[in-house]
Amino acid sequence: MPIEEVETGTFANGRVVSKAPDVIHVVSWNIARGCQLDGVTEFLLNTQADLIILQETDRNSRRTLYRNIAQEISQKLGMNYVFGIEFQELSQGSYHSPAYHGQATLSPWPMSKPHILRFQRQSKFWHPYWWAPKLPFMQRRLGGRMALRSMVSIGGRTLVVYNLHLESRSDDSLRRSQLIQSLEDANRYSSNVPVIAAGDFNFDIMQGSPSSAIANASFYNPFAGVQTKTTRPPRFGQGKAVDWILIRG
Repeated sequence: MPIEEVETGTFANGRVVSKAPDVIHVVSWNIARGCQLDGVTEFLLNTQADLIILQETDRNSRRTLYRNIAQEISQKLGMNYVFGIEFQELSQGSYHSPAYHGQATLSPWPMSKPHILRFQRQSKFWHPYWWAPKLPFMQRRLGGRMALRSMVSIGGRTLVVYNLHLESRSDDSLRRSQLIQSLEDANRYSSNVPVIAAGDFNFDIMQGSPSSAIANASFYNPFAGVQTKTTRPPRFGQGKAVDWILIRG
């Protein structure tokens, strides 16, 4: 599978709505490759979400028993899905059977025009250097962080969805540039087209310039006043809020 190709699948039961609802239920979750697949699937079934935005989703990886995580979740939930490759995982597959890691967006409604928006600025941390062995803990990879953009059709209306996974191995200035690239890409759509940008941002967007950039792009952060942390606290310290859902229109 070429690294810029997007995989799609259809498992929805033909759910049709004549009019777009006033409210849709959205879940965004970094599922840590899908190693706990049964628990992840059970939770998602119970949410009864209309739109599911997943990061760190494996395909053909040794650590997740060579399963296609996005496809299996979609099939069990009866949803359509798109899957975009963030990285080829060099220590998790083979030359003839490569392993991938990326983002998946799921919905019972039709999805179209999936596209990988590869970020212009990337960390060099993951690159396969000659001196770095291809061992699992080294996480040598090909590819780069990205946003998976897709269109969801709901009762004659179109919702644009950006599934983001920003860099974890650099400073906030790099993450900010990746976020801004995604927000600027949304300018291709008129202001009356609703847009969701969600995922694992890997930093707190409430502080300083990220918050201003979001406001300048006409996006709204519905969790701005919520103090919930989305990472486990370290042994000494506190957890962080790094997972977000932004909306426009």
